[in-house]
Order: sequence, then structure tokens, then C-alpha cells
Amino acid sequence: MTGERALDALLRNMKPEMQPGTFVFCTIPPGEPIPAAVNPLLTFREQEGTTLVILREEAEASGLRHAFASRLITLTVHSALDAVGFLAAITARLAEPGISVNAVSAFHHDHLFVPADRAEEAMALLHDRFSPKQG
Repeated sequence: MTGERALDALLRNMKPEMQPGTFVFCTIPPGEPIPAAVNPLLTFREQEGTTLVILREEAEASGLRHAFASRLITLTVHSALDAVGFLAAITARLAEPGISVNAVSAFHHDHLFVPADRAEEAMALLHDRFSPKQG
């Protein structure tokens, strides 16, 4: 099954869903193993270290320093990995009121990490701007 590429269809069919939990970003030194008690939602290896995106509770229980307490919004439309302009439209909408976004594209969907204290506002903006109008 291939993902959607047409920007108008992506925006029309995008249904944002807030995932449970508060996520944080942590880093561990290059080559260091991921702590056994941690179940990362996302790992990304950079030259400076490995980034872990995990639940805040896991970070605190493991003693990992963390940053950017965020909520995860999944855009449930199946977007193609080579779709053009979708995340640009979404992040531009959230940038207007100053909501930062860390976006991740996975095989089936795009995901947005937004500040935990602005997550409800982000959801409202995504619904208001991109949901089909009734009536």
C-alpha cells in the first residue's frame, strides 16, 4: 500500500490524534547502550550521541537528563515518504502562534512533538484549519 502524495488530499484527510503520555528528549554518549529500563519510542544516532525519545517517567526513573517535555500528535493520514509540502503546511500553521514542532516521518504517518503546555492549542489549530467545514 502506497501513501498519499497529493497535498490537498493529505490536508483534507489528516486527522490529528493526541497520544497518551508526556515525552522527553534525552541523549546518551556514542556507543553507550540504551538503559534496560528504557523503551524508546524513537532512537536516532548522531555523531555526538544517541537521541532517545521516551516517556518522561522512564527518563526520571532511569536518571536520564532530559529536555522538551512534549505531547505526541499523530497525523493519521497515510502519507507517502516523498510527499511534498505536507509537513511544511502543518508546521507553518503551528508556527503562526509560536508553537514549536519536532516532526518525525515514519513509514505510515507523520508525527509531531509539540510542547506539552501547548498541545491542546496545537490540536485545536490543526482541527480548525484543516478539517472539512460542515454546512
